[in-house]
Amino acid sequence: MQDQLASVSGLVIRPATPADRALLERLWLLFRHDMSEFDHRLPNSDGTFRSEWLVSAIEDADWTAYLAFLDDHPTGFAFVRARDQPTRVLNSFFITRGARRTGIGIHFAKHVLAAHPGPWEIAFQEANANGARFWRRLAQDLAPGLWREEQRPASRPDLPPNVWIVIP
Repeated sequence: MQDQLASVSGLVIRPATPADRALLERLWLLFRHDMSEFDHRLPNSDGTFRSEWLVSAIEDADWTAYLAFLDDHPTGFAFVRARDQPTRVLNSFFITRGARRTGIGIHFAKHVLAAHPGPWEIAFQEANANGARFWRRLAQDLAPGLWREEQRPASRPDLPPNVWIVIP
């Protein structure tokens, strides 16, 4: 495993490879299950969830997927969209429940953003209170007093607007 150690003991962060597809698919199901609390999307008839972002993260040249491991246990993923554009988008970010509130998520997010220097945008739903606190803390850590929030329409009219963190 080609890896890079972050500043949490035992934390390994690396770009995903095509060989990681099955692992990403399993983590994606956990992520979408967690997010269904906020977007009220039910699984497809086969038990999967919509997966176009997962497919893009694996197959699209302008996306990059990252994986985080703690002592060889998969603990999360991050999908970077618009990797080669002036402003990158952290499209999806997930930390397994057993690894939350340990500092792994903040180190993982900082690592991913540092791997692609420049402006960033990160969206979340305000109803996801833990996620909202997490993203605001990250923005303040990375760009104290320089970041801002914007409300933008969600992809579905039945959902409240997304909150976007914009980090210059």
